[in-house]
Amino acid sequence: MRPFRFWQNPPDAPGWQAHLLAPLGALYAAGTARRLRRGVPYQVGVPVISVGNLNAGGTGKTPTVIAMVDLLAARQPHIVLRGYGGALTGPLRVDLAKHSATDVGDEALLLAAFAPTWVSQDRAAGAALARDAGAGVVLLDDAHQNPGAAKTLALVVVDAERGFGNGRVLPAGPLREPVATGLARADMVVAIGDAAAQARFDRIWASAVDVPVARARLEMLDTGMDWTGQKVLAFAGIGRPEKFFRTLRDTGADILRAEALDDHQPLTDALMKRLEIEAQALGAQLVTTEKDAVRLPPAFRSRVLALPVRLRFQDMGGLDARLAGL
Repeated sequence: MRPFRFWQNPPDAPGWQAHLLAPLGALYAAGTARRLRRGVPYQVGVPVISVGNLNAGGTGKTPTVIAMVDLLAARQPHIVLRGYGGALTGPLRVDLAKHSATDVGDEALLLAAFAPTWVSQDRAAGAALARDAGAGVVLLDDAHQNPGAAKTLALVVVDAERGFGNGRVLPAGPLREPVATGLARADMVVAIGDAAAQARFDRIWASAVDVPVARARLEMLDTGMDWTGQKVLAFAGIGRPEKFFRTLRDTGADILRAEALDDHQPLTDALMKRLEIEAQALGAQLVTTEKDAVRLPPAFRSRVLALPVRLRFQDMGGLDARLAGL
């Protein structure tokens, strides 16, 4: 069961819990600021684009990185990330024939299907290896709070519906650092959501965002499958599983049960067997996300369907011009 966080779907204004925890949030923010002041960022020698966020997870960084790979295809992009949840700390290049999600993490394994991907806790070392291997541009996944490599372009990804939550820093809210502090190092914001979510984001946060905003939404990739009326048991271990369930419902699928797992939760044989038994009892098909699918035990990979989604820009907000000028 996912732990309850009072700020997961917060009101527009901080509640009493946020005020009570504000001193701890100030300590967390101070720790982030100290880390950012350490050393001199490494100059990689090729353009470096950071795709990060201010919120703690669940904003859409991974599909944004995939979209950036597509936009930069002619520049031979490589991806560098920490490899959350993997046993290997790198620096190393992800090998789809050799590595598993247990080795390098689910995000690294998924991203490696789109571009050469490097796992490296030391972002500068990973970026240097990517450059030496022929990268024309390096995409740093989740490095907005990491000072290791100098950034040519810094993108902050935000879920437009959720925005920056109650505006408070962990544990008083969902943020890694204050909005003003984080956006002071950003070149652009990428807001992800439908028209209603974008309008809500503007209504609440427009006055706090003084950098250009690109607008995008997640859309299901057409695989030729008709989901209409398909009975499914859906499960997801991502930052905001409810978004996946909503997307699946929008396809016309009949979700008989939806199980929200912890972000990056291991999909053990025992867990998958339980879900499979429940799905069989309901006469339902097991369905999950692309990111969860790479963590499936081998025996279940042919028995679970993955619903792929892609980021589509409605308004690039000048991002295309920034990329062309790199």
